[in-house]
Amino acid sequence: MSVGMSAVILPLYYLVLGLLAAYGLHRLHLVWAYRRSLRQAPPEPPEPEIWPLVTVQLPIYNELYVAERLIDAACALDYPRERLEIQVLDDSTDETTERVAAQVARLQAAGHDVHHLHRRDREGFKAGALAAGQEVARGELIAVFDADFVPPPDFLRRVVPYFADPGIGMVQARWGHINRDYSLLTRVQAILLDGHFVVEHTARHRSGCFFNFNGTAGVWRRQAIDDAGGWQHDTLTEDLDLSYRAQLAGWRFLYLPELEVPAELPVEINAFKSQQHRWAKGSVQTGRKLLGRILRAPLPWRTKLEAFVHLTANGTYALMVLLSLLIFPAMVLRSDQQPWALLAIDLPLFVGATVSVIVFYLMSQHRRPGGALHGLLHLPALMGLGIGLAVNNTRAVLAGLGTKPGVFHRTPKYHIEGKGDGWQDKRYRLPADVALLFESLLAAYFVVCIGLAIELDMWECLPFLYLFLHGYVYMVLLGLAPRLGGLRRRFAASR
Repeated sequence: MSVGMSAVILPLYYLVLGLLAAYGLHRLHLVWAYRRSLRQAPPEPPEPEIWPLVTVQLPIYNELYVAERLIDAACALDYPRERLEIQVLDDSTDETTERVAAQVARLQAAGHDVHHLHRRDREGFKAGALAAGQEVARGELIAVFDADFVPPPDFLRRVVPYFADPGIGMVQARWGHINRDYSLLTRVQAILLDGHFVVEHTARHRSGCFFNFNGTAGVWRRQAIDDAGGWQHDTLTEDLDLSYRAQLAGWRFLYLPELEVPAELPVEINAFKSQQHRWAKGSVQTGRKLLGRILRAPLPWRTKLEAFVHLTANGTYALMVLLSLLIFPAMVLRSDQQPWALLAIDLPLFVGATVSVIVFYLMSQHRRPGGALHGLLHLPALMGLGIGLAVNNTRAVLAGLGTKPGVFHRTPKYHIEGKGDGWQDKRYRLPADVALLFESLLAAYFVVCIGLAIELDMWECLPFLYLFLHGYVYMVLLGLAPRLGGLRRRFAASR
């Protein structure tokens, strides 16, 4: 390669690798903060003499398989019935609406204060539904549960007492996983979410930094929503957006990691990728919208820094795609150097970018049966999924930098609770998107790179190249699996 290309590729390669290492080291900081905070759990407050009026909001959109389960769980909440109002915020366009209406009528006849609010235009998507429900809600506290969640009966009795502190604006519970052991994909998703809920949330909350409501399994003080400017739909993560605006307005949030609310994980890769795309795009939109306000606000510098890292972290996926394209050319340009000289620079940066991620997710499993061993067994799939998501989430990051909010594509749910439950013949399935093509091209690219590295005797490059090959091949196989399964079923049926 020419000297000019070398002058461009190598500085860019080191810049990308250095930024990834910096974000990786931040994960180690979160692990350190989490370990420090383990003895800082807030004391449980006494029960109030008079329980406040609570409105439970259940936003749904075409949830044929899980809506009734959710509504039944909401009506089973152990809370004074005269102090509990339930709103089913239904934007559905299929027979979900008729089934929900019939269920609500039965529950009303049984004495439950439950209301079916059906919108026909879906303006503002979930944020619009929550705002419309709040206009007619009677509660001073508002709990939100998405369609795939099943709140335990004691949820409100465990959360509501904390609102005796007038400065608390929101209380968030930890997500659990109904179908954690359904497949390798769901087990890996559970570990990814455990990293967020076990380590990240706990570390941020107990170190005094901002953290976010996760859109469900939490309770808001109505006044905090109003003071923050209400639900807004100019991002795809209305929960993250409102969280930062409320905390900028002076409200404090509380996280209860010991309170688990089980939910259903996506069981097929296209639904999972759609969910990840929405979260990544929405976080970038929220950062574009609020980072200026956050950095100008009279907040401690560490709070601002943590917010900056939080709202820009999905940018690492774009860095990962760029690194995928740069890693082999950079190694070829330095092929005349001694292997030890290459490793002296590259290895510490790769350790910072990858080992930190491994430590982060292993720590999230330390209280589960099997602990770190459980995490180690799933490490290859975990790393594969993390790297393989790079193309999908890079598209989301680039879209989030634009000014259009986009369409809120909800994640399909199929009422999958045990290994015997099937989803292949159910509706709402999503087709593979264009990301699969680029993932396939990158997998082929790394096959070629590994072949060239072997031919050029660049053996020290192989572990780094294989890491990327593993990720993209794993994502391609996950993407092709539903199609191959459908072909097998059709072939079996035709015999």
